Formats: sequence, structure tokens, C-alpha cells
Amino acid sequence: MYVIIVGAGEVGRSIAANLEDTHDVVVVDRDSDVTEELTYSLDVLTIRGDGTDLEVLREAGLEQAGLVIACTDNDETNAVVCGAAKATAEVFTIARVRRRTLLETWQGSQGAFGVDFMVCTDLLTAQTIFRISGLPSAHDVDTFAGGLVRMAEFDIPEDSPIVDRTVSEADCYDSLTFAAIFRDDEMIVTRGDTVIRACDRVVVIGSPDSMHDFADEVATTPDDTEEVVIVGASEIGFQAAREFEEHGFRPRLIEQDHERAREVAEALPNTMVMESDATNSEFLAREHVGEADVVVAALDSDEKNLLVSLLADRLGVDRTVAIIETPEYADLFETVGVDVAVNPREETAEEIIRFTRTDHTEKIAMLEHARAEVIEIEVGPDSILVGQEIAKAATDLPHGVVIGAISRGGEHITPRGSTTVRPGDHVIVFVDAAVLDEVVELI
Repeated sequence: MYVIIVGAGEVGRSIAANLEDTHDVVVVDRDSDVTEELTYSLDVLTIRGDGTDLEVLREAGLEQAGLVIACTDNDETNAVVCGAAKATAEVFTIARVRRRTLLETWQGSQGAFGVDFMVCTDLLTAQTIFRISGLPSAHDVDTFAGGLVRMAEFDIPEDSPIVDRTVSEADCYDSLTFAAIFRDDEMIVTRGDTVIRACDRVVVIGSPDSMHDFADEVATTPDDTEEVVIVGASEIGFQAAREFEEHGFRPRLIEQDHERAREVAEALPNTMVMESDATNSEFLAREHVGEADVVVAALDSDEKNLLVSLLADRLGVDRTVAIIETPEYADLFETVGVDVAVNPREETAEEIIRFTRTDHTEKIAMLEHARAEVIEIEVGPDSILVGQEIAKAATDLPHGVVIGAISRGGEHITPRGSTTVRPGDHVIVFVDAAVLDEVVELI
């Protein structure tokens, strides 16, 4: 597919890097230094120019494009790019926006702005925060098959009861599959005799109930998330509070700016809004923030979010989640004590990339900065999996693949060696990124 990406920020770069091997990619950006750097670092064509200029889009090959992705940092610019592209060519358009109100306007008026699909960064991030907060020790959580299947990546603390046990010994769940272990810089596709070590990150795929049971087993903190504190009424902080409200929680939100605090208090009837500087440790102690199950740091800078998270941890908070805008900070944050670092741009890129895959790919989740993916694929009649047991089919697949779950007619099936896949099944598969394209073609 011929793909035009307008905007070479973190989202645009991530998408371009993911697509460069399998698609013809053109990246448009106003900054000549950025386009020059991309020319040397990625196998893509770059054009310096304004993506809202129709002549620039034509220069980028609009007439032959199958997909235009507008992912600059300006919502209105992205809408204009899509509108211009749609009015001129038969092309599928995707716009990245930050404001949920713009998403809701688009959803309420079919075909508005010439946008075929709209991705709201702040809403995606808020939903990710909520999913992660519900599972202790989980570093990443995603849902597949309409919520029937979950994937989660768990940190294994030193005092976890499954440390130094093999996967066979740890696997006492009816509907759970151990897919992989990330250990330092190594990725291990698990087998029954694989030993789980302290500080490993274990990827498991299974039913929501089994996932909660596994979280209870590996975690050293309580699994009942009741008290939630959100620091910062940024758009992400606001959307996170709203997400918790919609699921029956009554979160507390701390915001220093008087007008913003008043605005969100009126919009969030089930959230207690407190006007204060959240970096004030005396205030945090006085308000018993240390008794919270989860503290979400959603301020306007990575440094402030790190400070708030460390203060909360010192006060005794069970779990801290910090928003980071700089992807390179993720490992640093988690090394110094932040439980989970969430990057809004990575969440957005992941959502957009799934639209560039084969028609049978329903959903993807990227792990460890795209070293591996968990994908949901609808199995066609020509799939290598059809008509033979999984144990046999696995020998025809490259190394680095684990079939984690099967959805058949709304039923969750835990794959075992003797399980046979049928056409129309949805399989949820862990795949090493190095063999992803080969696996998608085979399945």
C-alpha cells in the first residue's frame, strides 16, 4: 500500500518505522531538519512542506495513495489534511486528535471533515490507564475479541510466589496461556520448562477471570482498586477521571489552577476535585494520599509527573502510573520507582498501525517498544492453522509465535496441542516482530 504520513513527530515516526518494510511510505513535515534525518534513518521518502497544501499532497503522490494519516500535533491541521485528501482522491483517511469533543463531533456526524477514522490520543491514554489500574503488577493490559480475551504484561516482584518456578508449575489456570518473558534485553518464548525469575516481565493471554487470578498470584499488593487519586486536570487527567467515573469509581483529582479546578469539578459530578499544588508533600500527607490504591500523575511535564510519582510512592501508595511525553524516559521512570509509565503517542501509533494490516487483522498490541506484538486475526479457509492440531501447525510456523487464545462464536477457547482451529475463528497470537509479516501471511 502507498501511505502518506503528514507529521513526523513521535507518532508519525513510529508509524513510518513500523510500515517501512511492507509499504511505500512518504512522510511530509514542515521541518527540513526532521525530513533530512528521516531520510537517513528510515527507508521512506520525505517531503518538506505543509500537509494542508494540496500541491504538497500531490507531490507526495496523493493520486496513488491508499491511505493518508494526518498526525501532526494540531487537531485542526489534521482535519484539514484529511478533508483535502478526501476531496481530491479515493483514499482512506485517518486523523489523530487530542480533544475528545472533536472525536464526539465526528462520531455524531458521519463523514465529517473527510475523516474515515479518528483516533483521540487523550481518550486512548485514559482507557489504558484504567485497564492497567485494575490489575496489580500489570505493566500493560489490552483486550481482544470484544473483551472476551485479555493480554497483560506483568512485572514479577522478588517475593512473588511464582519466582523460580517453571511455567508448568505456575500454570494452574483453566484459561490462561504463558506467551513470553522479557528478561533484561532478552525475549524468551516460554515453554513448560522455562523458569520464571524475579524482575521478569511475563506476558500472558487469557480470560478476564483467569487474568485476575494470575494477578492475585504474582502480585504483592492488594488487587482491589478502590481509592484512585489523579494529579493534574490536563485533558488526559480529566479523561482518566471520567473513565473511572463511568466504571463506578469516585476518584479524587488534584489541580492547582483555580479556574481549571472549578471547570472540571462542574463536569465530573462523582469526582472530588481538590485545588492544590500536588508536589507539596505536606498537602499529600494531610489528604491521606498515601492510602490510595493508585495515583495517576497527569501533569504538564514529565519531570513533574516523576516527582509526584516518587512522592506518592514514599507516602506508601500501592501503585503509581505516570504519563510521559518523551518515550526514552519510560525505562528510566520505571527504574527509579514508577510502577507504570504510559506514553500517549505510543498508544496512538499502535491504534493507527492496525489499519495498515491485512483485512483479517482485527487488533494489535505492541510490547516492549514494538519488539513483539499480540495480534487478533480472523482465520481464513487457507490458513496454515485450519484442519490440523495446533501442535502440528506450530511446526510450520517460525520460532517466536505463541497462539494464546481462540474466540469462536463468542466462546473463549484455551488452545492446547490437540485443539483444531476452524475457519472464522479469531486467534490471538503473540509474535516476535522479526517474523510478524511471515506469520500474518501464513495465518
